[in-house]
Amino acid sequence: MNYIKIMKALLWTNHSKVKMKQYRLSEARVKRVLSFPSRIEGGIADKTLALMQKAGTSKNPYEIWTMVQDTPKKRKVISAWRYPGETKPGEPLPKEILKEFKEASRF
Repeated sequence: MNYIKIMKALLWTNHSKVKMKQYRLSEARVKRVLSFPSRIEGGIADKTLALMQKAGTSKNPYEIWTMVQDTPKKRKVISAWRYPGETKPGEPLPKEILKEFKEASRF
């Protein structure tokens, strides 16, 4: 857990800014996910982590995910998204999310 508690300078990619706007996530909300994740998994891109925090209600649960890549001095926020429902640890990302990452990596 020390890995997450040490907050580095954040670098927001254009992709993350677009996704935050699409999913109506503020910088403060994404920072909360980074500071207090419910779960941490390996990201789909090289040397990345995906951090999740549960949100919503018991009747309408959802998860907020953030993918980051760390360098010695900065943490690059690659993407952020809202997942409807609840995922299980190790469960693959939905095809829609994977498609968005592939499209974003073309640029």
